Amino acid sequence: MAGILVWFWNERFWLPHNVTWADLKNTDEATFPQAEDLYLAIPLAFCIFMIRLFFERFIAKPCALALKIQASGPQKAQHNAILEKVFTAITKHPDEKRLEGLSKQLDWDVRSIQRWFRQRRNQEKPSTLTRFCESMWKFTFNLYIFTYGVRYLKKTPWLWNTRQCWYNYPYQQLTADLHYYYVVELSFYWSLMFSQFTDIKRKDFGIMLLHHLATISLITFSYVNNMVRVGTLVMCLHDMADVLLEAAKMANYSKCQKLCDLLFVVFALVFVIARLGVFPLWILNTTLFESWEIVGPYPSWWVFNLLLLVLQSLHLFWSYLIVKIACKAISKGKTGKWNPLHVSKDDRSDIESSSDEEDSAPRTQKSHHASTNGVNSSNGINGYLTGAASSDEH
Repeated sequence: MAGILVWFWNERFWLPHNVTWADLKNTDEATFPQAEDLYLAIPLAFCIFMIRLFFERFIAKPCALALKIQASGPQKAQHNAILEKVFTAITKHPDEKRLEGLSKQLDWDVRSIQRWFRQRRNQEKPSTLTRFCESMWKFTFNLYIFTYGVRYLKKTPWLWNTRQCWYNYPYQQLTADLHYYYVVELSFYWSLMFSQFTDIKRKDFGIMLLHHLATISLITFSYVNNMVRVGTLVMCLHDMADVLLEAAKMANYSKCQKLCDLLFVVFALVFVIARLGVFPLWILNTTLFESWEIVGPYPSWWVFNLLLLVLQSLHLFWSYLIVKIACKAISKGKTGKWNPLHVSKDDRSDIESSSDEEDSAPRTQKSHHASTNGVNSSNGINGYLTGAASSDEH
């Protein structure tokens, strides 16, 4: 184990040439980031999760009820022991052969059995109240940490001149404000990593898991090798759009359609400009080119920039979906009748949809559903394109 730790913390990987860990030890005169500082993030993530539970129950829920958001979920399926056993033990999406067998066994027509399975799947989805509470928590935290980041960064020289991120690197001292910003942000993402397995299940669960892993890795990497200055810029830039996203979702749950549409448009603009414009031209420019010129590359420098490029690829993916959604909305020409957020929540994972919805059913069964109940649209995105009136999603 000792040999593995020595290999993992190899100075030639983590630090620039001629710099050692001994050079970055804390003294009475100087404080530098230490890897052990990040151990605090795990218990703090648990504390943040407990604060979330308190917030959702005693603050978000009363707000939701005041906005007349109902706690009731979808219509419950009629109790049937045989179908329930198939649903829980075999499949939630029976194929045509199984449907025909159940039809003969129960003396029900196939459409009734399809309807039962659809209602049973919907029964497992969280209520609008639950969704509102989750969004209000994320909105509140993101607004707080974004405000803190802006107030902190506006006093720093590297916000206005990114070359300051690399002057005297890696001997840049760690302040208490910067340490707090990093640990709280990292703890929040750890709490999201844990809660992702218990929260509303989203279609692109894997994409968001990759996003959380990349973000946690970036925060950890940048702290350990003291790239915290550029790290603060990355964190603040990302928090900006998340605030608008959660606000749009809350407006949608509250049935404030015009406000929801406005917030979604602002979110889309901010997201695309920040992630496809500011991030590559400002962040990647300084991490790839300015740092190369001032400090020079070393092994962890390559890993750090690789993680940033992974993040940028996710930005491209989500921006493509957002632009596609906006184009569909414009082409349909149904302003005020069609809510783009109903699709965006399907495409960009944070605007949630259950992974057990109709589009994951077998193709043969989809055609029956579309023709009998109109749940699935021709676009195959869980029916959200059928209009705001037919959906209680965000």
